[in-house]
Amino acid sequence: MTSETLPQPRRPTREVKVGPFVIGGDQPIRVQSMTTTDTADADATVAQINALAEAGCEIVRITVDTTKAARALPEIRRRAAAPLVADIHYNHRLALEAAPCVDKIRINPGNIGSIENVRKVVARANEFDLPIRIGVNQGSLEREIGLKYGARILGNVMIPPETGYPAEALVDSALRNVEILEGLGFERIIISVKSSKVPLMVRAYRLLAAACDYPLHLGVTEAGTKDNSNIKSSLGIGALLLDGIGDTIRVSIAARVTPEKIEEVRTGFKILQALGLRRHGVEVVSCPTCGREDQGFDTTRIALELEALNSHLTRPLKLSVMGCYVNGPGEAAEADLGVVAGGTTAKIYRRGELIDSLVPFDRVIERMSELIREFDAADDSAREPVRIDTA
Repeated sequence: MTSETLPQPRRPTREVKVGPFVIGGDQPIRVQSMTTTDTADADATVAQINALAEAGCEIVRITVDTTKAARALPEIRRRAAAPLVADIHYNHRLALEAAPCVDKIRINPGNIGSIENVRKVVARANEFDLPIRIGVNQGSLEREIGLKYGARILGNVMIPPETGYPAEALVDSALRNVEILEGLGFERIIISVKSSKVPLMVRAYRLLAAACDYPLHLGVTEAGTKDNSNIKSSLGIGALLLDGIGDTIRVSIAARVTPEKIEEVRTGFKILQALGLRRHGVEVVSCPTCGREDQGFDTTRIALELEALNSHLTRPLKLSVMGCYVNGPGEAAEADLGVVAGGTTAKIYRRGELIDSLVPFDRVIERMSELIREFDAADDSAREPVRIDTA
C-alpha cells in the first residue's frame, strides 16, 4: 500500500533514522506507543515494551525523569524488542546519560535551560548518531511563547488565555526550537505539535507542514479514555494522513495496564489500514445487517468472534462476513477469506475462489478458524516486509 491511495500526495520530508527504521520520505508510517511503568523498574518496563512490540508497536517511548530511571536503561536496552525513545524534560543531564541506550531523544530545547545545556545534548546526540524529537504540547508552552499569545502569570503558574492558545502558538514554539538546534548545526529532527483539541491539533500540523520539511510525529495528546481517544485520534490523525501529512503516529489512551496500552497500537494500525496505508493484523469487513440477512446467520456475532479469536495476529489478514448475496460475493472477492450466507448454509471464498459450499451456519466459525490458521502458517506474500536502512 502506498500514499497513492490518498487524495493528497504524501508530503515530501527529509529522512531521519530511528534505530532500524528510516522515518519520513516514502517510508512506511510507523506506529508508536509509550510505557506507563516506572522506568527504574527494568523488569516491568521491559515486559511492557516487549508486549507492545509483540502487538506490532515499532517504536516505544519511555519516561526518563530520574537518575534511577536513567541507570536502568542499559538493562532495558539489552532486553527490549523495539527501538526506544527517551522522554526528557527540564534536566538535560538525563538526556546525556540516556543517549548511549536509546534510539531517539525527545526534548523541548526551550525547557532544558541554557543554550549550553542544549549544546551538550546535541553533542551527545551526535556522538551516538541519534535524532531529536521536538515535542510541543499545548499544556507546556514556554513562558515567552505563552505570554506572546495572551497568557498571564498568576504566582508561578502561566494561565492560558480564555480562548486557549491558537495553533500558531504551537507552531511558533516548534520552529523556535528547530532554530535552536539548527543554530548548533543539528538537523536530525522530528517534530510534534500535539493538542487535546482536534481542530487545533489539525491546524497546527498543517501550518507546521507548510513551514518546514522535517518528518512529523502525529498525535492527539490527553485524548481521554479508550472510546474518546479512538474517536479523537481517528479524526485528528486521519485528517492529516488524508492530507499526506505524517510520518509516525501515536494513539494516546488513558490506560496504565499493558492490555489497555496495546489498544493504542491496534487503533494506530486500524487508522492506517482504513486509509490504505498499511496492513496489519485482522481486518473484518461485515455487512451492517438488515432484513435481507438470512435467518440463523448472526453476522454480528460471527464477525466479533472471528475478530476476538484472532486479535493476536499481526500478519495482515482481511476477512469478510456477509449475511446475504447482494454485496456478499463482491466483498468476499476482495478479502483473503470471506463467508457469505445463502439460504440455510454458507459459502467460503479464499481470495475470490469458492473453496467451501454448503457449510452449516453452526460450523462457520470453526471452519473459518481452520482456514485462518492455515493462512497464517503459510509462507505468503501478504506479510508486509519491514524496511530497514542498512547504510
